[in-house]
Amino acid sequence: MNSIEPPRLLIGCAAGFSGDRTDAAGPVVDTLIARLASGPAGQRAFLIFETLAERTLALAQLRRRANPEAGYEPLLDDMLRPVLARCLAHGIRIVSNFGAANPRAAARHIARMARELGTSAPRIAVVEGDDLSGPEYRALLNEALGAQMDGIRMVSANAYIGAEPIAAALDAGAQIVVCGRVADPSLTVGPAMSHFGWRADDWNRLGRATMAGHLLECGAQVCGGYFADPGYKDVPGLEAVGFPIAEIDADGRCTIGKADATGGLVTEATVTEQLLYEVHDPAAYLTPDVVADIADAEVRALPSAEGAEGADGADGADRVELSGVRGHERPSRYKVNVCHEGGWLAEGEISYAGPRAEARARLAADVLTKRLHGLTLRVDLIGALSILGDDAGRALADTPDAGLRDVRLRVAATHTDRAQAERLTREVMALYTCGPAGGGGVRTALTPRLNTLSCLLPRESVPVRFELMDAEDLA
Repeated sequence: MNSIEPPRLLIGCAAGFSGDRTDAAGPVVDTLIARLASGPAGQRAFLIFETLAERTLALAQLRRRANPEAGYEPLLDDMLRPVLARCLAHGIRIVSNFGAANPRAAARHIARMARELGTSAPRIAVVEGDDLSGPEYRALLNEALGAQMDGIRMVSANAYIGAEPIAAALDAGAQIVVCGRVADPSLTVGPAMSHFGWRADDWNRLGRATMAGHLLECGAQVCGGYFADPGYKDVPGLEAVGFPIAEIDADGRCTIGKADATGGLVTEATVTEQLLYEVHDPAAYLTPDVVADIADAEVRALPSAEGAEGADGADGADRVELSGVRGHERPSRYKVNVCHEGGWLAEGEISYAGPRAEARARLAADVLTKRLHGLTLRVDLIGALSILGDDAGRALADTPDAGLRDVRLRVAATHTDRAQAERLTREVMALYTCGPAGGGGVRTALTPRLNTLSCLLPRESVPVRFELMDAEDLA
């Protein structure tokens, strides 16, 4: 480490999942540009997009099968085009997993986008090695999963790799790093490793940066988006909720804020909720980079530089500091998700309204149950019993008719045979004239299912690497 501490690193997040709002990046980039202009010499800023979920990759793999130039984030153009030129002009580097199942095609698309915008050609790196879908990895997966692999039709297999190849790509001069399946916090850890020069075994700093990445990874969630509960947890301006920006220091400590002139709020409560989100053990949050430990973490609202009130009326100004995070040696194995074809999901809905509507909906469910021999039905009375129901129907049987006058019946079933699953959609449609009185608004759907298996593989068996794409590759 240099004796002179590098300036705090700015990292803004502009997406928390595939399908997130595509106008989020603009205010984040505006804020980063303003802070770079007023900040110390040598300050750097990154923009990250987190666009993967557990099954997003399987869907992307199916798109790639149909079109070899597809398989990356379908909203890439909408998300990136409005801010790409400004990021390149102001030195804001971009790191994302929007490569999904086809990082090289995503890189080519970004290069085309840059040409169309009239910018200089960006230096783009792809991170690879997570994709274990090829036949050369089948034996390895068979060994790890055993009999669970028997007879399945695999769609995708991806390891959750970490931040090291991202940091290496940035050290090599990449302005844009396109990843497939890296762990969500690694999108933040990689830039921090590169900026501050941390070692890959600097566990405490990596643990702190990991939790900064964890706060960023769900986008607006930490800014009140998944926090709002009217009258209990009020959030101002939710229709224009801001996306988060982290300031990370050389020891990995972070302050979380949000884009300027946006709605939402960042408070001790919003940060605490996001900090605990999807954390199975606060003392041992497993990632490919480090085992993060937040057992003694502290969350503290900071006063604004101007002393202005924050969005919640407190003197916090949407700035919250996270401290007390530790890190322990990283796991010796990578987590791998294997997605495979899982048959068919059939769904049908029909509405009943007026006197005895709930009784008619229950009668319709009984009719379907008796006619659809061989199918196990999930029955929901939307508006009466759905979220708190159960697949076996016990909750429905144990819940008395409340006499509701506006009920939508939903039934669903799964089957490996498409023809069997289609029976449900036909029977729901037949309720128009064969069922109880007054049913209407039928909607049916038949969807191929994807099932997931998970296992652990030795790190040395996963060929993690990065490559700076040359002009010929990007043409």
